[in-house]
Amino acid sequence: MFDEKSYNMKMDKAIDVFSKELSSLRTGRANASMLDLIKVDVYGQQMPINQVGSITTPEPRTINIQIWDVNNVPMVDAAIKKSDLGLNPQIDGQMIRLPVPELNEERRIELKKMIRSIGEKCKVTIRNIRREANEELKKLLKSKEIGEDDEKSFEKNVQSITDDHIKIVDGKVSLKEKEIMTI
Repeated sequence: MFDEKSYNMKMDKAIDVFSKELSSLRTGRANASMLDLIKVDVYGQQMPINQVGSITTPEPRTINIQIWDVNNVPMVDAAIKKSDLGLNPQIDGQMIRLPVPELNEERRIELKKMIRSIGEKCKVTIRNIRREANEELKKLLKSKEIGEDDEKSFEKNVQSITDDHIKIVDGKVSLKEKEIMTI
């Protein structure tokens, strides 16, 4: 039997990944989640920064990372510099300070484009999930497990689930764009 819930969950997951990517974008305000996608090469493996130190935001434009093992400080510093966040780490012993500069107009426009392209990628993923669901429906119809009426009904449901998820993505994109333009 056709399970539209599993496709709904797949689309929800796509939106979760999209939201994580959005929250890691720098908006001119210090936010610990900006560092979520940065991996540090320590102990022979790639680890997120929050597993090698504690991250705090003492001020709106500063992120502090207290590195637990002093030997990891240079690796964290290098990983941050390599990332496309454009932050300049200042090292003070085991403390790394990241001043978050204000966004200039050029960077805001660049970020807007990035947000739209991340949103578009998410929408493509959602549409691929819809296609996958429709292909499964065609197989079920062919093998006579469901009738044509059921197929049409499920197809409609899948389309409405898809539309809902795409609206969510569009909403998140415009919210993030507003956030970037109003700082």
